[in-house]
Amino acid sequence: MKPARLVSSSCSLEKVLQCSCSFHGVPVPYVRWWMKGDILGIDGMDDGPQLTSTHMGPWANSTISLAEIPEMGTSLLCEGKNSHGVHSMTITLMSIKSSFITQTFINGFFQGLAYGSIATALLFLCLIPFIVKHIRRKLAKKIVAIKAERNTKDRECQGSNADLKPEEPEESTVMTSSESQRLDLEMYIWEHQTLEPSYLY
Repeated sequence: MKPARLVSSSCSLEKVLQCSCSFHGVPVPYVRWWMKGDILGIDGMDDGPQLTSTHMGPWANSTISLAEIPEMGTSLLCEGKNSHGVHSMTITLMSIKSSFITQTFINGFFQGLAYGSIATALLFLCLIPFIVKHIRRKLAKKIVAIKAERNTKDRECQGSNADLKPEEPEESTVMTSSESQRLDLEMYIWEHQTLEPSYLY
């Protein structure tokens, strides 16, 4: 003879909230579910929570399905009982609902992030022509400034080169020896003609 003992329990949230408990005992335990002091579910009923129980030897498994998710903080009690004892476990549904809310928030956050990224990309694509135009204007101004600076430097270089140009040497007359002798002879004759004595007249 063994008293009822809880072996495992779990809850999952998909379309409906499902919680399961598994008990072991001899004789096989009888499983009941409680919420807010009321017993939940009866096998085969269509209305309200759906309860499914299976027995295999000393094992008793029970699953309850709740179409409507209870309020946050609601406690769900799983109880296994036989003639030698009672064992129960309280499941607080706050974590289940909060995780559902958190998942919804996360999904909404990522959707908003995706939509925001798409909107930003579209805005950037619309602004590309204006950005390119602005960049071209800046480049054109820069090129004009560089050309003006280069022309100024060229003019300064040309002015300094003109100031430093050497003066042309004066032309000098070079006479040959024969021309020099002829010139001396002409000078000699001119002097003697000028200095001729007056008594000859």
